[in-house]
Amino acid sequence: MLEGLLPIAVAALLVGVVFVISRAVVPFIGRRRHGAIRFRSEAIPDAWRDIVARNVPVTSGLSDDERERLLRLVQVFVHDKPFEGCGGLEITEEMRVTIAAHACLLLLHLEGPCYPTVRRILVYPSAFVPKVALPIHYMGVVSPPTVEAGEAWRHGVVVLSWDDVQRGAANPANGDDVVLHEFAHALDYEDGDARGTPVFESPSLVRSWAGVLSARFQQLRRDVDEGRSTVLDAYGAKNPAEFFAVATETFFETPEQLKSAEPDLYDQLRQFYHQDPASRGGRPGTG
Repeated sequence: MLEGLLPIAVAALLVGVVFVISRAVVPFIGRRRHGAIRFRSEAIPDAWRDIVARNVPVTSGLSDDERERLLRLVQVFVHDKPFEGCGGLEITEEMRVTIAAHACLLLLHLEGPCYPTVRRILVYPSAFVPKVALPIHYMGVVSPPTVEAGEAWRHGVVVLSWDDVQRGAANPANGDDVVLHEFAHALDYEDGDARGTPVFESPSLVRSWAGVLSARFQQLRRDVDEGRSTVLDAYGAKNPAEFFAVATETFFETPEQLKSAEPDLYDQLRQFYHQDPASRGGRPGTG
């Protein structure tokens, strides 16, 4: 890997492309999130409340009204999105509800349908090798494909490792949650491509997000290159799409730290998600 100016130049080019494209699609902002979600009429199973309380502690700071809305969103998600077990895994109700509750936390105060571009959720028992992965060739050495905890595909498939879903849920204050991460990618794909710019409500919001994305993404690249610790996971320095997904994980899991370290980034995410998790009481791991 080349040192010095190349990583910064590449980062600037990537974000510049994001900004130009974002400005070009301003007239279409918000179209895919128009329309109210259609909730189902049947009662929410009592067991679901226990599953969410036990397996999704990141939701512990929600108000009663928010928790009820989350369960209604979970109901739609579980009904509409087919789950498929891979590698011999048998899908259970607990798996469906746990994954759906994490995913629907992102939608809690967003207008529009429930992940309209997501068609299927594949769940492996543990970390998996992507079926389309190819060996990595570097300096004449062939490295095997790396295993993954999750993936979001352009054509509406989300792939998750159940072990990693459980691991991320068990520690809701470490900024690492594979479901939040992959469904942030799903939101990002709603405008047709993943560039770190999900569907915003207005041209002014997409412009302000593009400016913050450019500045914070480049800063994260510099911090990672120079070995400085950051509130955001270093994986977010890979590209703008991963930056948005990592920032989303951090926003929901360690909001106080993000708000303190990156107030402008926190504010942009607060405006996009219409949530202020740093202000919620009763969050696990916050003292």
